[in-house]
Amino acid sequence: MTIVSTETTHVPYGRAQVSDIDPYSGAALIEPWTVYRELQDLGPAVWLSRYQMFALTRHDSVKRALLDAEAFSSASGVMMNDDMNQVLRGNTLCSDGEDHRRLRRIITRPLTATAMVSLRSEITTKAEALVERLVAKQAFCAVTELATALPVDIVASAVGLPEEGRERMLIWAERMFNCFGPLNDRSRAAFRVLKEMMSYATAKAVRGKLKPGSWAEGIIDAVDRGEVDEAARPVLMIDYMGPSLDTTIHAIANGVWLFAQHPGEWRKVCADPARVSSALNEILRMESPIQGFSRLLTRDYNMAGTMLPAGSRAIAFYGAANRDPRKFPDPDVFDVGRGAVDQLAFGLGPHACAGMHLARLEIYRHFSGFGDPGEAIPHRK
Repeated sequence: MTIVSTETTHVPYGRAQVSDIDPYSGAALIEPWTVYRELQDLGPAVWLSRYQMFALTRHDSVKRALLDAEAFSSASGVMMNDDMNQVLRGNTLCSDGEDHRRLRRIITRPLTATAMVSLRSEITTKAEALVERLVAKQAFCAVTELATALPVDIVASAVGLPEEGRERMLIWAERMFNCFGPLNDRSRAAFRVLKEMMSYATAKAVRGKLKPGSWAEGIIDAVDRGEVDEAARPVLMIDYMGPSLDTTIHAIANGVWLFAQHPGEWRKVCADPARVSSALNEILRMESPIQGFSRLLTRDYNMAGTMLPAGSRAIAFYGAANRDPRKFPDPDVFDVGRGAVDQLAFGLGPHACAGMHLARLEIYRHFSGFGDPGEAIPHRK
């Protein structure tokens, strides 16, 4: 890695520290914390020469970017490549202002805290039955049998897609997120599957093929009411088909992994179930299911002494912010009593995760179901 001072090297975007570090290398994707710490130590915003974008890795920098949607715009897309930004242009992720509020109202109608009341009983019943069955087995795969089962069951049914294609939802979600980073071999390979997903959203997720009263049919109802153009229907369907599954699955699986590494923290939760909510925030802080999105600067912006010019793109790394030692003492320590209410795994501001209430409910029910610390401590394998 080479670090270059902007005082001696011409950089088109102000007096920022410059780095050729690659936060999207295979090694960094598996273990990003060293990379994040190096970028945090360089400054509040660092110019990534490899990608010609700023990296925001400090908690304060990411928080400021997420809250200031006027300066840090999503309308030109929030991914790290223009191809994907064009694909999703016009959905809730890639919109701002009144357009965003209008689209978000459509998507969040079945996802508000109030709307979750109708799903709470179903999720609780299914989670309890799932946990009881798995504990009786004594050994099971936490990813395929625990973390995956309930989100697929609940979300696939609630979204209401035709039976044909539901089995592809997990594959679509994985490949879609692979398309979010800079253009490289990984993202280019994933675009082939993304085209299949878009074709399905266009041709199959239509009136008459969807479950009556489902979330997906609610989008068609909004089109019929004139709340949104028909042309936007497929990309709005992606809001349900893509991020509604694997983010929750990853959070549950990461929670099991963390408790397996720290059985003492698991015993604390079992001894005091009131700690589950705090533990949930700590799981999300330690292992953010989404590591980051980007924003386009609409005006010059002073980020704690580093100038980000209008027209530049900045990546807000949620995962890095959640392990910033400036915000969280001993950030690499898993502590269910930390009370990390300021974790940014769900984002913040107008673009905060639309499905966070459902995700929290699903994750909560998984970890509140295991009761005996002597019998149900997760084990590494």
